[in-house]
Amino acid sequence: MEGSSSVSFYDFLDRMRNPASLDLVRSIKSFIVSFSFYPPNPENDGKKVQDFFTTMEEAISDHPLWANATDEQVDRAMEGLEKYVMTKLFSRTFCSIPQDTERDLEISQKIQSLQTFLKPQHLDIPPVLRNEASWLLAEKELQKMNAFKAPREKLQCVMNCCKVINNLLLNASVSENRVLAGADDFLPVLIYVTIKANPPQLHSNLRFIQLYRRQAKLVSEAAYYFTNLVSAKTFIVNLNAQSLSMDELEFEESMQAAKMTNNLTPREPSSTLQVMKPSQHSMHDEDINAGGSNYPYMEAEAGELTVSDVEILLRMYKDVVRDYTNLNNMVRRRPPFTQPQREETSRHNAHGGE
Repeated sequence: MEGSSSVSFYDFLDRMRNPASLDLVRSIKSFIVSFSFYPPNPENDGKKVQDFFTTMEEAISDHPLWANATDEQVDRAMEGLEKYVMTKLFSRTFCSIPQDTERDLEISQKIQSLQTFLKPQHLDIPPVLRNEASWLLAEKELQKMNAFKAPREKLQCVMNCCKVINNLLLNASVSENRVLAGADDFLPVLIYVTIKANPPQLHSNLRFIQLYRRQAKLVSEAAYYFTNLVSAKTFIVNLNAQSLSMDELEFEESMQAAKMTNNLTPREPSSTLQVMKPSQHSMHDEDINAGGSNYPYMEAEAGELTVSDVEILLRMYKDVVRDYTNLNNMVRRRPPFTQPQREETSRHNAHGGE
């Protein structure tokens, strides 16, 4: 997928450098600039982008640079256009309103709580489908979604995750000699994988795909897998004791205990990251090296960071700025440096001259 996406993108850029594409370039730049004239409104923004893609597809099909081009070649150009436009507009369109940020945080925190006690049996996942290796592969695909800016690449992460789960079901069907590829078997595994992964900004990523992936491409297999992940997210948001094979009192007690644990001790948002505890943030902590690296995020990728990671990084940033400001103020208030040796030499010369 990534290779095909890159070919489409760079082929599109090459054609846009051709002087004959000046009219298309002007249209694209004008559309991108127009977004700065209005405040974010996800639904309206999504409609504007979809209408622009439709208009540009007609313009590209009729353009001399694509004379006699096949439908596939025009489609590749549109994939390149989508990636270019949405990469340029990413900061303006992704998680563009406070409600999306709040929703992401709520979902992430609920998943953190569920991770402390939820087991496969609570979702009635049969033992034959409890394959940790396959689950881990699926989790990694979901966690990668946040690293991409193009809707197509985010959607591909969803599809890759779901294909891993689907292959697990197919393999189990062969070994058990029974059908296990239906939604009743697929969705519970996807829900559990999503909880295990706690993908960063899940709500915002799904909303971004829904609004900005070309509608002609959000069909068939892609639409099926995407809809299943949306359903998994909705299930998690509304999840309660009645949703699980679990006693209501046990569920409430487990959730409360998890919330207390998460409030007292920040959980590691991702198994691939080593997160510094707040007590390790001080620049004067002599034991900071005892717990490992001073810079736990140096080897991290953008797609591995979660909302909790951002909160920790922001707190660390504030600590550094505060310490730097205090140090800078101390240096400024310090009196000018005197050189005792020079004074003593002067006095000695004065006495010697008497």
